[in-house]
Amino acid sequence: METQTMGKTVVKARISNLGDWLNAKAGALKSEQIRSIEIQDALVDTRAKFISLPRRMIEQLGLQEVATRSSTTVAGDGPCKINYGARLEIQGRECTLHVTEVPDTYPVLIGNLALGAMDFVVDPVSQQVIGNPAYGGQEIIELY
Repeated sequence: METQTMGKTVVKARISNLGDWLNAKAGALKSEQIRSIEIQDALVDTRAKFISLPRRMIEQLGLQEVATRSSTTVAGDGPCKINYGARLEIQGRECTLHVTEVPDTYPVLIGNLALGAMDFVVDPVSQQVIGNPAYGGQEIIELY
């Protein structure tokens, strides 16, 4: 469910450790052992690219750092840790992405790569995440 909060779009999201999820799918781990978190108010930011999580949540999920890249934010420029790999679920759709680390004081951010992978857009009038109207709201993967 999405809500409007002072001109922002927020969504309920579930983020899981991708390695755990794959191990459970292969039968090597029980599904209740998958490290995951439920976020009631993840901020959708179409200017951001990745899923961004506070450091404490990355540690809770057990995600592994794979790289550090230069980044630019509203707080300035600096290094950004990239972590492998998360499974994101919103409104029954899912995708897998790397996760960027943000300070613990920042909200969870859902960026445009995640939205595109799940064929979501932000309706600017209602400020809600909706299925792409170009396909009647159905999830479609464009392969061209």
